[in-house]
Amino acid sequence: MPASSSMSKHQQFARCLQSTQISTMAPFHWLALAFKDIANAPILSLVYGLVFTLIPAAIMFFVYRFDTHLVILPAVVGFALVGPAFAAGLYDVAWELEKGHKPTLLHSVKSMFRNPAGEWGFAVLLMVIMIVWMRLAALIHALYPNVVNPSFEQLSAFLTLGSIVGGILLVTVFAISAFAPQIMMERRVDIMTAVISSISAVKNNVGAMIVWAALILCLVFVGFITGTAGFIVIMPLLSYASWHAYIAVIKTKKPRGYE
Repeated sequence: MPASSSMSKHQQFARCLQSTQISTMAPFHWLALAFKDIANAPILSLVYGLVFTLIPAAIMFFVYRFDTHLVILPAVVGFALVGPAFAAGLYDVAWELEKGHKPTLLHSVKSMFRNPAGEWGFAVLLMVIMIVWMRLAALIHALYPNVVNPSFEQLSAFLTLGSIVGGILLVTVFAISAFAPQIMMERRVDIMTAVISSISAVKNNVGAMIVWAALILCLVFVGFITGTAGFIVIMPLLSYASWHAYIAVIKTKKPRGYE
């Protein structure tokens, strides 16, 4: 009996949760729901928005302080994908509203420790990917022509390699982070189950995920051109929308019974 129980637990490791195929335009509905969440929890949204605004503000500070514009592109893309992954507190706010509860700051902070091994392990994974990303960006910069006003031909190697490497990393990080944090928060599953399920869900909904990724990048761009002030609203908006994306895409064997 113990052996059978142990095997059952082992079989649950690194499994793939089923996903639903959704409309290509579904991301716009997620954003509409996210706006409602902001309206229903304006103070908490503002608090988290201010906290998350410090991250892009720091990026822009270092760009101007050290006069190194070359960090902008990898930093913007990386922030667009990694930022929402650390928004467990905002996921909890959306989750509480969905259950008909009144969200609180204390409850949302506690949510960051619902599945500490999985959530913090995933954070470390993303941090490692970001470090690799930045190192590759620095290496690729070595191909930048050492001349004033380089021609397109001279820039071709730099642009081609940068686009290929950046594209591969972009797709990889997006695929593993689209649903993994939400899965680990609600289901309390292991990191491999969350990552595999996220990749599978993205693969099953390529059209909707392309639209969702484009919306994320557009909103992040708006955040930066407003001097990062826009992130006060944009980060809660993206996090709430990410939670609604998870609810819409990842299936459950029975109707969700919240704790």
